[in-house]
Amino acid sequence: MNTILITTIVITVVGIIVGYGLVYTSKKFHVEVNEQEAAVREALPGNNCGACGYAGCDAMAAAIARGEAPVNGCPVGGKPVAERIGAIMGAEAGDVERKVAFVRCKGSCEYTGNQGNYIGLPDCRNAAMNGIRFTDCDYGCLGLGSCVRVCPEQAITVRDGVALVNRNKCVGCGLCVKTCPRGLIELVPESKHVSVQCSNRDKGPQVKKVCSAGCIGCMLCTKQCPADAIHVEGNLAHVDYEACVQCGACAAKCPSKVITPPVGQQ
Repeated sequence: MNTILITTIVITVVGIIVGYGLVYTSKKFHVEVNEQEAAVREALPGNNCGACGYAGCDAMAAAIARGEAPVNGCPVGGKPVAERIGAIMGAEAGDVERKVAFVRCKGSCEYTGNQGNYIGLPDCRNAAMNGIRFTDCDYGCLGLGSCVRVCPEQAITVRDGVALVNRNKCVGCGLCVKTCPRGLIELVPESKHVSVQCSNRDKGPQVKKVCSAGCIGCMLCTKQCPADAIHVEGNLAHVDYEACVQCGACAAKCPSKVITPPVGQQ
């Protein structure tokens, strides 16, 4: 009987000591929770892609709560997320539009010559560093799918040697932009469909030798544009997306048909 009593007392005393220890530890190492930061983190999409410039959504939420990042700093969430975070922080979300990836290359097997079959590491950066060419064009898509593998939404596929983006799936995280060794991918406003599908900066005659769908820098597009939204620099046309009114005049006049037309004209 005495043994049972002693055991009970010892267990009780140990429990009390452990309990006090846990209370002390929790107070000693307690971290204050920033309610605004938690609410902002909840509003963010959770992709943890780093497209905002921070190391994931937690870091982004902390920066917004501290006032170091704008409420519309998440490129993935677009305007809806910006408005929710703006309401939490008591700030205006401002004009923000979700962006999607666009591949500035149209040089599929149909338009450019093939340099041969490739057997090796399926990595675009490795191929670019080793000077490996798959087509006649030195500027075109390598087609090994590095962008496909980094896309968290499976929004990119490779067809006939060229990467293509599904705009409906793309969240604009920008991981493919960072991955492409030739810099062929850019983020464009979701509402803008007029873009130049080429990155070749050689002069027109040389471009035509390697790709029938390449920009030849003829400037016909610039002469047609009523908004002064497309310019040729370094023998290559590029669209000013803020100025573009999506009229499609440039796409209709382009002799190489390398400019994507607006919705309704496709």
